[in-house]
Amino acid sequence: MALLAAASARAAPPDAGVFVPGRSLGGVTLGSSLDDVVARWGRAYGRCRGCAAETLYFNRFAFRPEGAGVELRRGRVDAVFTLWAPAGWRTAQGLAIGEPSLRLQSTYAPLQRTACRGYEAFTLPGSGPRSVAYVVDGDVWGFALLARGHAVCL
Repeated sequence: MALLAAASARAAPPDAGVFVPGRSLGGVTLGSSLDDVVARWGRAYGRCRGCAAETLYFNRFAFRPEGAGVELRRGRVDAVFTLWAPAGWRTAQGLAIGEPSLRLQSTYAPLQRTACRGYEAFTLPGSGPRSVAYVVDGDVWGFALLARGHAVCL
């Protein structure tokens, strides 16, 4: 029981995290249950009211759209992503949110570019889950790990 209490005490909305392409974002993996996510990120989350799939937002501060989120399908994580451009997030290779997209391209080339409304999505090379970096006005804005078939424009 003490171990469970200790794990719950550490769980908090992520204000920083590591994106491991093809594997995890902030320690959350595709296929995780809601209980798994809550154990890692805590119970302080909001639910999207207008989303087609169950979508949860974990923000450090209420009503401030910086943090991370998950989309669930059949009770399992189908997508995990950062929200807006939260400082403190980086890839396992050291690319941080806020850096110029040129660094993204030199670190992860070749990239597949997709134009989204107001931003660009760059799919990183590799098999398995899709790893995506988002760019706004030439700077890295966020990261996502998406199940196969999931649209890269969020």
